[in-house]
Amino acid sequence: MAQWERLRQLHSVYQQQLDELYDRDGLPMDVRYYLAAWIEKQEWERAVRDYDLAMVLFQVLLDNLDTQHSRFVQEEQFLLKHNIRRYKQNFQQKYQEQPCTLASTILWFLQKEKEILETAELDMQVKLLQVEPEQMETDSQKDLERRMAGLRNEVQCVEHALTCLEEQQDEFDFKYKTHQMEGATEEAAKKEQDQNMKVLQMLINRLDECRKTMLSNLGKLLDRSEELLSVLVKKELLEWQKRQQKACIGAPDNVCLDQLENWFTCVAVCLFQVREFLSKLQELMGKLTYPNDPVKAQKPVLQSRVDSLLTELLKSAFVVETQPSMPQGKGPLVLRTNVQFSVKTRLLVKFPELNHAMRVTVSMSREAPVIKGYRRFNVLGSNSKALNMAESQTGGMVADFRHLTLKEQKSGGSGKGVNDISLSVTEELHIIYFDTVFEMKGLSVNLQAASLPVVVISNSSQQQSAWSSILWFNMLSQDPKDITFFANCPAAMWPQLGEMLSWQFLSATKRGLEPEQLDMIAYKLFGKQQNYDSCKMTWSRFSKENVPNANFTFWVWFDGILVLVKTYLENLWRDGSIMGFVSKAREKTLLKKKQTGTFLLRFSESVRDGGITFSWVEYSPTGEPDVKSVQPFTKVDLSQIPFHEIIRNFQIFEAENVPENPLLYLYPNTPKDEAFGKYYTDKTGDDSPYIKYIKTKLMFVSKEPKCGSSSSGVAHEC
Repeated sequence: MAQWERLRQLHSVYQQQLDELYDRDGLPMDVRYYLAAWIEKQEWERAVRDYDLAMVLFQVLLDNLDTQHSRFVQEEQFLLKHNIRRYKQNFQQKYQEQPCTLASTILWFLQKEKEILETAELDMQVKLLQVEPEQMETDSQKDLERRMAGLRNEVQCVEHALTCLEEQQDEFDFKYKTHQMEGATEEAAKKEQDQNMKVLQMLINRLDECRKTMLSNLGKLLDRSEELLSVLVKKELLEWQKRQQKACIGAPDNVCLDQLENWFTCVAVCLFQVREFLSKLQELMGKLTYPNDPVKAQKPVLQSRVDSLLTELLKSAFVVETQPSMPQGKGPLVLRTNVQFSVKTRLLVKFPELNHAMRVTVSMSREAPVIKGYRRFNVLGSNSKALNMAESQTGGMVADFRHLTLKEQKSGGSGKGVNDISLSVTEELHIIYFDTVFEMKGLSVNLQAASLPVVVISNSSQQQSAWSSILWFNMLSQDPKDITFFANCPAAMWPQLGEMLSWQFLSATKRGLEPEQLDMIAYKLFGKQQNYDSCKMTWSRFSKENVPNANFTFWVWFDGILVLVKTYLENLWRDGSIMGFVSKAREKTLLKKKQTGTFLLRFSESVRDGGITFSWVEYSPTGEPDVKSVQPFTKVDLSQIPFHEIIRNFQIFEAENVPENPLLYLYPNTPKDEAFGKYYTDKTGDDSPYIKYIKTKLMFVSKEPKCGSSSSGVAHEC
């Protein structure tokens, strides 16, 4: 099948690329369409080097256009007739004396068509192999990818035009020198010289026009680059930074930088090519200039603009890819003095020639904010490293710092701030800075990246409180460098808070919180409401003030449950066996509608470090439902016996002192052994995973309470 026919059958995405390719005057799409078969059969590559062949093909092209014009006249196709006549005139004006340039132009278009076909065929092969991308591209990303392809094509067109301009200047130079060598002794020779002067004037006029067109195209190229840079910096990079900020506190957001790196590199490469084009124009002007030379007037303006765009791009392209974190921390951004932490920076402009050429230095030596007692730290360890491509799985330009530590500086004064603002250690925010210098092809730019604010602690007992500060900041802060955030801390709306709490379970156990579970937490915080969306939670109430009738804060209670689940209950939580966050009132409402022995698992509201209990329903002889519970099991209990074994072997003594297990069906109606059987173990004695030396089974047994009081779980041997 002919190349043009294959192109016409491509998907609309590639049709768009074809439209962009022919959105210029080098070869009109109408000419390509109507002369497709003839164009594809000619030896354009040889014609580029063979003037005689190029001239023959040029004349045949004009004849074919005449033939098409005649056909459109007969068919009364007024618009097509007009266009074909105009195309022929344009070809005659541009290529009458330069048929090899026409051959070069057509050959370039045919090669670009092949590239589009090859890309389309490769994508089709990928689809046939059912290789799907990790993340579906959004419409905006597809549009941006299309615009990047357009930018690359535009650069190639300008490069081709610059080559033609150089050839025209060489032609003028040759004819001008030839003219100077000729004498003017006879009348006929003088007339020939006059004719040559007219030719030279025509050539210089054409050269001037080409220079103006070239400068105009470079300006348009910078316009397009500036538009794309604005999208990259103000939209795509900003959205990535927000995703990274949320990912730091557990959100399942994609923070891969590969796509951004491709886009940043594309624009950077194009801008560096524009700088080369301007250098080439400067070189051509050095060989030939004339009054009102447009290059002399416009080149400095374009040079300043391209350097400004490159500087903006490069400064935005230096980022912290992986935020500071300790190996054993609760999460990133909580650092402990004298304990090693790691952090990774990345330059999103990927030039292999800069591999190991740029050194990144780490510091925290910036001016301290006006906060009473604000501490300052020195960064110790290997705090200088080269950006390299070896430490990145995708070959990106990264500096991966793995062995840094912080040491507090000795304070020389009282540290009292002007406004007398005072923050606790875990509310004190610090930023780590990374500096490097980009130097390439005569351009030098100082780059700096900054981490998200970190909390620096000196004792592991401060981790829980420090992590709550990190959660609150990254949930609410609009300014990632606002280290005085907690001096005037905003409240959180319930939808924000509920989503963040769910992320904690999702990141720790791969299962977040269900809407019903979030409703129970909202009820605990705000009481009964028709809609919790407008409810607000203050920072103090979240992390500083004790919950009613308890000696711990909401965050301490919630985090204690999370740690308990992660350490002892992850499998049960992940498979949905634990209802977890459900109030006592709601528990009774649910169980009273179920058959005898139906039970559910919920978290205790009264245990500081996390507790879990189960409640079940029984019916009296008169048919009245009675919901019973046991004392919550804590990490002390669960460290001795797995919770599923407690449920399996739990027994209660009835009035006749006969033990029986009242737990029959996991809510709503799953038989107990079906729900937990996959976790059971038959090993006892020396082989038991939770009992050593005692060749008996350990279980929790409760006595039947009197007067309807709740039974208490007590460990017994039996």
